[in-house]
Amino acid sequence: MTPEQSAAYIFSQSICAMIEVEGLKAENADREQRGFAQAYGEAAFLAVLDKYALDHNTVMGTFQGR
Repeated sequence: MTPEQSAAYIFSQSICAMIEVEGLKAENADREQRGFAQAYGEAAFLAVLDKYALDHNTVMGTFQGR
C-alpha cells in the first residue's frame, strides 16, 4: 500500500468505528431516557477499536508496511 492508501484505509476504519460508537451511544441514551440500565459499558466501546484494528501498534504497522 502506498502511504496515501494506508492513510485512506485508516481513515475509513476510523469512520466505521465512529459510526458504530455513535450507535452504542444512541442505544445507551435511549435506554437511559426510558429508565433502563445502559446496554453498553466501557468494554463495548473499547472493543470497537479492536474490531476495526485501530490500536496504536496496528495503525503504526500499517504505515510501516507491516
